[in-house]
Amino acid sequence: MPANTTGSSPKKKKSRRLRLIVIAVVLLLVGGVGYGAYWSISTVRASFPETTGSLQLKGLSGPVQVKRDGYGIPQIYAGTSEDLFRAQGFVQAQDRFWEMDVRRHMTAGRLSEMFGSGQVETDAFLRTMGWHRVAKQEYDTKVSPATKKYLRAYSDGVNAYLKDHQGDALSVEYAALDFKNDGYKPEKWTPVDSLAWLKAMAWDLRGNMQDEVDRALASSRLSAKQIDELYPSYPYSRNKPIVQGGGVNELTDEFDPKATPAGSTSGTGGTADGGATGAGQGLQSQLSSLSKTLDDVPALLGPNGTGIGSNSWVVSGKYTTTGKPLLANDPHLAPQLPSVWYQMGLHCKQVTSACPYDAAGFTFAGLPGVVIGHNQDISWGMTNLGADVSDLYLEKVTDNGYLYDGKQLPFTTREETIKVAGGKSRTITVRTTNNGPIVSDRDDELTSVGKNAPVGSGADDVAPDRGDGYAVALKWTALTPSNTMDAVFKLNTAKNFSDFRKAARDFAVPSQNLIYADTKGNIGYQAPGQIPVRSRGDGRYPAPGWDSRYKWSKYIPQSALPWELNPDRGYIVTANQAVVDKKDYPYLLTDDWAYGARSQRITDLIESKTKDGGKISTDDMQSLQMDNSSEIAKVLTPYLLKIDVKDDYVRQAQKLLESWDYTQDSDSAAAAYFNAVWRNTLKLAFGDKLPKELRVKGSA
Repeated sequence: MPANTTGSSPKKKKSRRLRLIVIAVVLLLVGGVGYGAYWSISTVRASFPETTGSLQLKGLSGPVQVKRDGYGIPQIYAGTSEDLFRAQGFVQAQDRFWEMDVRRHMTAGRLSEMFGSGQVETDAFLRTMGWHRVAKQEYDTKVSPATKKYLRAYSDGVNAYLKDHQGDALSVEYAALDFKNDGYKPEKWTPVDSLAWLKAMAWDLRGNMQDEVDRALASSRLSAKQIDELYPSYPYSRNKPIVQGGGVNELTDEFDPKATPAGSTSGTGGTADGGATGAGQGLQSQLSSLSKTLDDVPALLGPNGTGIGSNSWVVSGKYTTTGKPLLANDPHLAPQLPSVWYQMGLHCKQVTSACPYDAAGFTFAGLPGVVIGHNQDISWGMTNLGADVSDLYLEKVTDNGYLYDGKQLPFTTREETIKVAGGKSRTITVRTTNNGPIVSDRDDELTSVGKNAPVGSGADDVAPDRGDGYAVALKWTALTPSNTMDAVFKLNTAKNFSDFRKAARDFAVPSQNLIYADTKGNIGYQAPGQIPVRSRGDGRYPAPGWDSRYKWSKYIPQSALPWELNPDRGYIVTANQAVVDKKDYPYLLTDDWAYGARSQRITDLIESKTKDGGKISTDDMQSLQMDNSSEIAKVLTPYLLKIDVKDDYVRQAQKLLESWDYTQDSDSAAAAYFNAVWRNTLKLAFGDKLPKELRVKGSA
C-alpha cells in the first residue's frame, strides 16, 4: 500500500513557477509599455509652448501680449519695436526651435556637428560657398542700424527661451538626438543666424543654374540644335508676360510702364553670342521635342519635380464684388514638415514713428518681421522671378593657381574645419578665383560639367587645353553681401506704392516678383533684385573663366527694372512666367522662364469671371487657388484619343479621357491614366538618348 503524501508533486510546483514567471514577465512588459508611454507623452508635452498665463522675459521695457487663435497662430502686441521682435524670437523658439537649429547648422555648413559623418560632404559644399561668412559680412557692413537693433532684439528673445529650456524641454527631437549625439547642447542664437537663412532661400530660388548644368551635361551626347529643342523659347504671343508693355528710356535708363518700347538692342544685356539660343525651365519640361507626331504641342509647363512654382495675382476693385482690390498669393515651395512658412502677426499697441509695425502674414522661423502679408495700408505677395543671377565659370587650374587673361594667378584660399559628432574632424581647403569659389571640388556633377561643357561661341574664343577637365567656379549674387533684410522691415511699414517700391530696391536676393494692393484701391507690381549684366555671353552655358570679356559688367539699374501701377486691364498675374517681352526690353533677366501655363490659366479664369460686367468675390479667389486643371492634358488628350489601342483593358482606360474635364482630382481615374501615359511617353521618347545624369523621370 503506497505511503500518504502531503506536499505538491514536482510537476505541480514547476507549473506554478512557470505561471509566476509568465505573470511577472507580463507585468514587466505592461509596466515597461506604460512607462514608455508615460515617458513619450511627458517628453513630447515638455516641449509644448506655454500659451496661457504670464512669463517674465528679461529685457522687455513693458508688458507684451501674445494671443493665439484656435490654430495656435500667434498675434503679438507690444509697446516698442524692440519688445515686439524680442517677443517674436521667444515665441518662434517656443514653437519651432528644432527647425531653427537645424537650419542654422545647414546654412553654416555644420550639420555634421549634429548628425555625424553622413553630413560631411554637404557641409563641405556649403562651407565652400560660405553662406554664413557672407551673412556675417552683411551684418557687419550692409544692414541698417535699425535692422541690427531688431535682429539683436529677436536673438535676445530666442536666447531667453533657450536659457530656461534644454534637451527634451526645448523640443522632443533633442531627446531622439541624444541617442546619436549624447550631450549636444544648442548654442545661443545670433543675428547672423537669421541673415544666413536668406541665403538658403536664395539657393532654392536661384534661377537657371540647374538648367545651365543640364545643358552642359547634355552637350556630351547631343548637338546644339538638339539641346535647343529641349529648351524651346518662351511663347510670348500665347502666354502673356507679367508687364504687358512699357520700355526703358535710353537717356535716363528708367523703365516706364506706359512707354512705347523702342525694342531691345540685343535681348541679352550684353552681346548676342554665348551658346545655343532658346529658353525654358530645364530638361524636366521636355515638350516641344516629344516626337514629330506632336509638332503642334506647345511648351506649356514650368519646372516639374521640385515643387517650387508660386502663383500670385491681384484684381482691381472695379472687377470685385467689394469694390476693393483682392490679392491672392500661394508661394508653394517644396513640401516640408513643419512648413517652411510661419504665420503670425506683429502689432505695436500704438502705431507711431517710434513703433510703426502693425503687420500680419507669413515669415520664416528664425527671421524677424513678416515676409509676405499686409499691414493697415497695403498688402503684398511674392513669387519667384527666376532671374539668372548665377553663372558657372570653367577654370583652367594648376595646383597653385588658375589662368586669367593669359596670366597665372594664385588662388585665394581658406581652410575650413568640419567638426563631426562621434568622429574625427575634417579640414578642407576652399579655392577661390576672380569668379568665385571652385565648387567642382565638392560636387561630382559639376566635375562632369568641367569635362563636357562647350567653351564659348565667339569666333575669337580660344580655349586652353582641357586636359582631365576644367574646374568649375560659381559666381552668384547671393555670395555678395547685400541689405535684403532692410527690405523686409520696410515692406512691413510701407504706406503706399512709393514706399513699396523703395523697399523693393533693397530686396537684392532672392529676386522676387513683388505684387501689391492698397486700401485706396491701387494695384501694382515691381521686379526687384541684383541681376547681372554680362559683358559677353547669355548665361545659358558655363562661361570661360580665363577670359575677362565674360565677366559681369554691372547690375541692371534699379530704375530700369520692370514695374506697373493700375494697368488698364485691371489685374496683374505673376506665376513664374516671363516678366516682360524680350524684344521690348534691353536687359537680360533670364531665358529660362516657366512657360506660362499657370499664369495664362489664371488670366483666362479672371477674364471669364469679369466678362460682361461680372465681378470676382473672395470665394472666387479661393476657388481659383484650388484650380487643378492640367494644361498639358488639354493639348495631348486629342492625340491620345486618336491612337488605335488593341488591348481591351487599355482601351477602357483610354475611353476615360473622352469625358475627362482635365482636372487632377486625387480620385480621378482619367487623371491617373493620363499621367501614367505621359510619364512613359517621355521615357520611350528619350530613352537612353540623354546622358545618364539627365534621364527623364517623366514628371508631369
